[in-house]
Parts: sequence; structure tokens; C-alpha cells
Amino acid sequence: MSAVKPQHQSLLIVDFGSQVTQLIARRVRETGVYCEIHPFDKVNADFLASFRPAAVILSGGPASVHEAFSPAVDVAVFDLNVPVLGICYGEQTMCATLGGVVEPGTTREFGRAEIQIVRDSPLFEGLGGVDHRETVWMSHGDKVTALPVGFEPIAVSDGSPYAAIAHEARRLYAVQFHPEVAHTPRGAVMLRNFTHRIAGLSGDWTMAAFREESIARIRAQVGSGRVICGLSGGVDSSVAAVLIHEAIGDQLTCVFVDTGLMRANEAQEVVTLFRDHYNIPLVHVDAGEVFLGALAGVSDPETKRKIIGRLFVEIFDAEAGKIGGAGFLAQGTLYPDVIESVSVTGGPSVVIKSHHNVGGLPERMKMKLVEPLRELFKDEVRVLGRELGLPPAFVGRHPFPGPGLAIRIPGEITPEAVSILQKADLIWLDEIRKAGLYDTNWQAFAVLLPVRTVGVMGDARTYERVLALRAVTSTDGMTADFFEFPWDVLGRAATRIVNEVRGVNRVVYDVTSKPPGTIEWE
Repeated sequence: MSAVKPQHQSLLIVDFGSQVTQLIARRVRETGVYCEIHPFDKVNADFLASFRPAAVILSGGPASVHEAFSPAVDVAVFDLNVPVLGICYGEQTMCATLGGVVEPGTTREFGRAEIQIVRDSPLFEGLGGVDHRETVWMSHGDKVTALPVGFEPIAVSDGSPYAAIAHEARRLYAVQFHPEVAHTPRGAVMLRNFTHRIAGLSGDWTMAAFREESIARIRAQVGSGRVICGLSGGVDSSVAAVLIHEAIGDQLTCVFVDTGLMRANEAQEVVTLFRDHYNIPLVHVDAGEVFLGALAGVSDPETKRKIIGRLFVEIFDAEAGKIGGAGFLAQGTLYPDVIESVSVTGGPSVVIKSHHNVGGLPERMKMKLVEPLRELFKDEVRVLGRELGLPPAFVGRHPFPGPGLAIRIPGEITPEAVSILQKADLIWLDEIRKAGLYDTNWQAFAVLLPVRTVGVMGDARTYERVLALRAVTSTDGMTADFFEFPWDVLGRAATRIVNEVRGVNRVVYDVTSKPPGTIEWE
């Protein structure tokens, strides 16, 4: 990814493989500071000269600096004369690079801990001063046992004499804990202190500015060319399409491949929004029968994904061929996709994000990509959608996976199963909205399980399907926990589903959580 426009102050995050590196970026973006994540092995003197960061953060990571071939920070980072903050492994590699000592710890610190501030520092401004104790989240086995010249401890913990350190004159700081996670309650204050007090960044990155700059970039890239956008009906591709249309007008044509696996009524909502509200040229391909036919008898979830991805690309390719002169393909690629494609923890070196995150685009298409959202996280896309004037209900729509209901029907996909799930899912969301809880959840949906149970309804015995309801809370889709629904809401939803949806006689609520480090929740 290229460096940002020079009028923005930008912060560089050097990634050493932590599963929560993206959270650092989210916290920094929340302060209005633009930042990018780049893997440690790409950050050298040449890269730094091109990127020109105003500040640097070194992320955590799973390695041990005292082991052979462990990741290391390029010493050129410390020659920039800009503030640097090391987090966890970032502290350890900073110390090892600058002449300190890191050794395996005799005891480990994992989970909630307390640090005691032992010296005034701008990093802890507003937290309580010397001797104040602050709750943080630790996750390390190694520890720093000797500091580089010029560094002093500014906080200690029971397990670490150097829980936070600083070389104030050089504006080099490091902490052994993770300020980016929610379990460090005032970690965001520390990060803002670093970006604004120490680095002096103004927080000049706003969504209004992003909108204006994106429009200018799109116009410069496309010129008088034509763009085709693969529209899924989800928030990402929809926001991308509206942004591109604002930039180039009718040079954009959207192709909406309706797989027949969307939620009830959503296909028509997409068509109405883009054709009637925005008057964006739209090709609507109703391919439900084709997809359901190809999925008949298939139960394996990955096989379903590949079938759906292959069919989507084939149909999209055929429709694109009917639109003459299109040299650009627009996609709703987001920043997490970009980060994952160059992951230091084993991600592929090159990833072309297809509409359904499977398959790929045929090489014969030879189209240049237009990806206006590739700098944004999911929640930032929603902010941009509101900035562009999309209806709040549409912008706030829960994420929906590319393969659609196919992966929410474990087992064989049949028209009957799709119909049952669409009806039940509609009731579930309706009850959530009536309770005023839709916007409280990151994602809520129903799953039609491949299980049948015996029940009694009235005077008759039934043998029908079990439906699972799921709802999770999250801010960025990177970590999630189940939502504790009031029993009366669950009761109303379950009663309505059993009464109104023929084919279901039992409803359960799923209380699983999503661990950090995974991107997609389905």
C-alpha cells in the first residue's frame, strides 16, 4: 500500500505478528491520526524515507528476541528523530536493538495486572501521577533485565521492574503491557498521550477529508474510463459504489449478482436503493436457480464457498463482457483484507479479494482495480456511508457473508431450507428491532441446523428442524462476544418462529464468543 498523501501526518505501526496489532491501528485512528500497519521485514531505511512517518509504534508479537532468527526492528527507525512507542514485544526488540538485555522470565505475566507509576512522564499524563496504580493487560513470558543507555523505568509491576520505560530526550517509550486492548481500561488515554502530547500530532484525518481525497484519487486513476463494480448488497461494496459514482457519475456500472441466498427482501432493497434513490446504472442478474442447482447435494462448507465463488465470477465475467469499454473493476476491499494479505504470521503474499472471499478473478479480464476503501476499517466504512448520505438503516445493516445463507445452513442446501431460514431470520431481526437492540449488536442472524427433534404441537407429534439464534457484540469485527439478550425478547422470537415458520419446532440461542485475531464472523 502506498504512503498517504503528504498533507496528513501519518503514523507507522511496525507489525511483529501480534494478533491484536489491528487494535493498535483502531485506537490510533480514533484519535484522528492516520496510520498504516506494515510488516517488520518490509520496514527498512528506503521504506522509511518514502513513508516519512511522524511517529512509530512497534507492535507486540509471539516470538522471543533472544532466540535465533527472531523478528527485529531496523535500527533506522531510531535514526528518524521521531517518537517511537514499543508495545510488549515492541519493548523487547527496542531494548535488544539499542543495547539492553532481554531474558526468559522465571515467571510469566498473562492477563490483568497492575502497574505502579514511578516517574512523571507525558505518556501517563492524566492518569494520577507518581505512585498511582493502573490496571493493564499483560501477555509476556520474557522480560527486560537491563535497559539501554539513557532509558529509565517510568512504571513497574509485580512481575516486571520495567513495565514501562522512557528515554525522554529521544522521545523513545515502551510498555510491557497492551494499551490497545479493552482490558487496559485507560490504554486509549496512553495512546492519545503518545500521538498528541509526545508526537504533537494534530489529529487531522477526518472522514470528510477522506471523502474529498478519495474522489480526487478516483478521478485521477479512472480519467474518462469506465468502471464496473461487483455489488453484493452489503455495506462495503455499496459505500464503494456510491463513492465512485460521486466521483465519476455514469462512467460506473454496478453488477448485482443475486444468488438467491440473501436475506428476505434484501435483493429488492438493493435494487430500489441504487436504481431509484441514487440512479446508478445497475445490472441485476437473478441467478438464484443457478446457484441452488449447483449447490444441490453439497454439504461441505468449503465446497459450498468454492462453488458460490466460481459461479459468481463466471456470471459477473459474462455480464462485464456485455458492458463495452470497461477497463476498471471496483471492489469493496477493506484495510483488514490488505493487512491479512501481507501478514507476518503466515498470510499469503498476494491476495486478490473476490466478491465472496474465494476463487479469484479470471486473468483474461485484465482490469485495473479501483479499491477506494482499502484504507478503512469496517466501522470507518459506516462513518463514510453516513458522510455520503446513505440511509442510516442501510449503513447500519449487520455484516453479511459473501456466501450468504449457504454457510448458515449446515448440510445440504435446498429451496425449502433457504425459505425456512429467510422467514425465521426475518422474525429474529424484527424482534431485535422492536426491542431497540439492533444497533447494540454487531451481528445477529439465524442458523438452520441439520438436526431434527420430536415435538408436540397441539394434539400432533412433529419431527422438524432446530433453529439456532446468534447475536454478538463488537466494535470492529475483530473480537466479539455473545449478546446477553433479555429472556422476554428471546421468548417472543422463539415463539413466533415456531408458530409462523413451518418446518421448525425448536429454537436455541448460541452463546459462543469469537477469539481475537480472526477477521470473519459467520
